[in-house]
Amino acid sequence: MADDIAVSIVPAWDEEEIAALYKAGGWWKEEYKTEDLRHLIRGSFAFAVATDRKTGRAVGMGRVISDGVSDGYIQDLVVLPQFRKSGIGTQIVAALLNRCLQSGITWIALIAEPDTKQFYRPLGFHIMEGHVPLIFRSES
Repeated sequence: MADDIAVSIVPAWDEEEIAALYKAGGWWKEEYKTEDLRHLIRGSFAFAVATDRKTGRAVGMGRVISDGVSDGYIQDLVVLPQFRKSGIGTQIVAALLNRCLQSGITWIALIAEPDTKQFYRPLGFHIMEGHVPLIFRSES
């Protein structure tokens, strides 16, 4: 299946297809607006889309947030359920890592979901001992 997929770093993509990927990842909230996704893509250091060569439709995505000089953070890696376990996620991460490394960014991190260590380990990611991920939550 991975042979039928092309992964590209893109400056823009169809917002409805990207919204469908966010929904597949469980990250879409009802109050979000699909038109805001063009700003999300444009504001990312790198935005990768995996497309089905037969249909041209997006089946996966991922992005890097960075200033383009120092650190890079991989976010929003998702592949549609029917395309998972076929190497597409690995292709997306490889494309994002290559984009960072070509720009001289070597400190690249991400926050993984609980049972995904086995996916990220072979790609070069390790647990950051002594560090704790934190998130801001408004008291209101």
